[in-house]
Amino acid sequence: MIELTSQDGHHFSAYRADPTETPKGAVVVLQDYSGVSPHIQKEVDAFAARGYVAIAPSLFQRGQKTEAANAEEGVEIAKAVPVETALLDVQAAVDSVKSAGKVALVGYSWGGYIAYVSANNLNDVACAIGYYAAGLTDEHSEKRKIPTLLHFPEDDPATPLEGIKQFRATRPDVSAFSYPNAKDGFNFNTADNFDAESAERAKERTLFWISQFVEGQPPIALKNAGMYAQAKTEKKKKKNDDMGPPMD
Repeated sequence: MIELTSQDGHHFSAYRADPTETPKGAVVVLQDYSGVSPHIQKEVDAFAARGYVAIAPSLFQRGQKTEAANAEEGVEIAKAVPVETALLDVQAAVDSVKSAGKVALVGYSWGGYIAYVSANNLNDVACAIGYYAAGLTDEHSEKRKIPTLLHFPEDDPATPLEGIKQFRATRPDVSAFSYPNAKDGFNFNTADNFDAESAERAKERTLFWISQFVEGQPPIALKNAGMYAQAKTEKKKKKNDDMGPPMD
């Protein structure tokens, strides 16, 4: 763990991992309701293993915690952390790794929501990715300023399918995928709701997104890659192209 300082003087810890080779860029991993847990640290390590400087800021320290005993406690801690101050901490994390290159935000649950909000409010962020961000289907404002990718579970009361459809219709500038039978937390292989197939498909899309907007590699053909990636290789062919990728 390292220590960071936000613009308002708040000191907080962050879990950081560095690649063994020259970095391709950086990834800021934003925690779920458990805090900077072993789950989140594993994600940080995985991004570092793929060649990115990766860091997970401890956003709960604004609420005098680093981890939560359970999701219920995590929700209460998150309520005590104003989004505005969480953004200051995410910006500090971005600033701490941007020397490695372009920076992606990848958030889970509460962190997925923070990643989405961060995308339009922070500096030096190349793209944002959110997994099962509860409450995000009610967020229909503001056109996205940077490429944004979202992963929604279809079997989660917090992200009802109808809400996902409405979100996608309202925000065609977001590439939003949904995963049948997947529940909240489907990405973590030690979680009760782990779904291997959905996790693998989401990971493929996430890594593709990062490779395009952090590394800046020439685009490759990937089914349902999303509006932003496809825009680099072809012009819109149909009016419906603006609606983003189809639901899975």
